Amino acid sequence: MSDQPVRWTQATVYPDMWADPNDDPRNKEGASPDGELATLQNFLTDYRITLRMKCEGLDAEQLARRSVPPSTMSLLGLLRHLVEVERDWRNWISDGDPLPKLYGRRDADFDGAVAEQALVDAAYSDLEREQAATDASLAEHPDLGERVGKDKITIRELMVHRIEEYARHCGHADLLRECIDGRVGQ
Repeated sequence: MSDQPVRWTQATVYPDMWADPNDDPRNKEGASPDGELATLQNFLTDYRITLRMKCEGLDAEQLARRSVPPSTMSLLGLLRHLVEVERDWRNWISDGDPLPKLYGRRDADFDGAVAEQALVDAAYSDLEREQAATDASLAEHPDLGERVGKDKITIRELMVHRIEEYARHCGHADLLRECIDGRVGQ
């Protein structure tokens, strides 16, 4: 008897996939987007969907379950971390005073990720709100070469960094999810 979950997937077409191609919300019909900005936005959208997929079907305890000591990483912590990251990206765009952290001091996004349904619901709501606010701020700057904020970062660099951040954390989410219930996939 072991407390280790058995590896599994819902996919039936390819055994290493999260979902069958026809059931995958990231699969879109037709040609890929035209232009650099549309391509970057498409990749970001897909990684955002991937993160949500990795969290689907889990209860508050599972979402708050920590990886391995001494790490404080959990799926709920990742959701809350990305709330703070989305918020902070707006600070990079702005010349004004920075927006305050939502969850408090450094690492509070992970430290405060406890198994309470109200916190899970709030994290999803906060993430949706902060993503929409960052998207709206960036929509005001369609020129990828434009330099913004105090550091004069280009919109292109900001977009690529956003994709990198989500991609890295989707990799963490893969491992966290497999530790929780054994589900594997791309």
